[in-house]
Amino acid sequence: MALNKPEYTLFKNTRYALTGLLEVTKNEKSFRLQIVLFVFGMIVAWSLPIGFVYKAILSVSLFIPPIAEIINSAVERTVDLVTFDHHELAKRAKDAGAALVFLSLTMLAFIWGLTLYAAFYL
Repeated sequence: MALNKPEYTLFKNTRYALTGLLEVTKNEKSFRLQIVLFVFGMIVAWSLPIGFVYKAILSVSLFIPPIAEIINSAVERTVDLVTFDHHELAKRAKDAGAALVFLSLTMLAFIWGLTLYAAFYL
C-alpha cells in the first residue's frame, strides 16, 4: 500500500519546496511580514559600517523567523486538517507553533544585540 508517496527527484523536490514557499507567501500574512523584516534586516545589515563576519552573522540570523513561521504554518494546517472544532490539544499545538515564532524573534533580537555590541564596542 503506497501512502501518498510521490517519486522523489532533485527537480521534483525543488518544485515541491518552491510550491510550498509560494503557497505560504500567498496565504499567510505573518509570513509576508517576516519577509518584510528579512528584506529590511538585510538592507540594514549590509549597510552598517561593520566587518564582513558581523554582517554575515546578522544576515544568517534573519532566516530564523521565516523558517519558524513556515513550521508554524505547517502545524496550523495539520491541525485544521484534523478538526475545525475547538479542541484543547489543537489549541495547544497552535499555541506551541506561535511560541516557536515568538522565540525565533527573541533569538533574532538577542543575536543582533550581541553582534552589534561586539562590532561597535569590543
